[in-house]
Amino acid sequence: MKEHRPYTRAVVSVDENGTRLDTSFRTPHLSVMALGADGERPFLHLSSREAQVIISTTGGGPVTAQDLTLARQIADAAARYLTYCELLHTGQSATPMLPGLEVTA
Repeated sequence: MKEHRPYTRAVVSVDENGTRLDTSFRTPHLSVMALGADGERPFLHLSSREAQVIISTTGGGPVTAQDLTLARQIADAAARYLTYCELLHTGQSATPMLPGLEVTA
């Protein structure tokens, strides 16, 4: 049985096409906040002990129609993620553990 250990993974790639940062949060130490900076622009902040991602408006300026589209896409994706997690969690809760494989805290 594969052991699922928490981690945060961040990889930076630099090549002829530019710089790319890939971040994967697979940890219980993740926090998500939505902040408004004195009414000027919003921030979506995802953070673990090892990495953080901050999303804000285009160019850090006023909210544009593109920013609204992105915010809706993020909200829709988060709602789907919640649905998938709830379905899987319900399925896992309904499946009895085999003897000797109980998880203890």
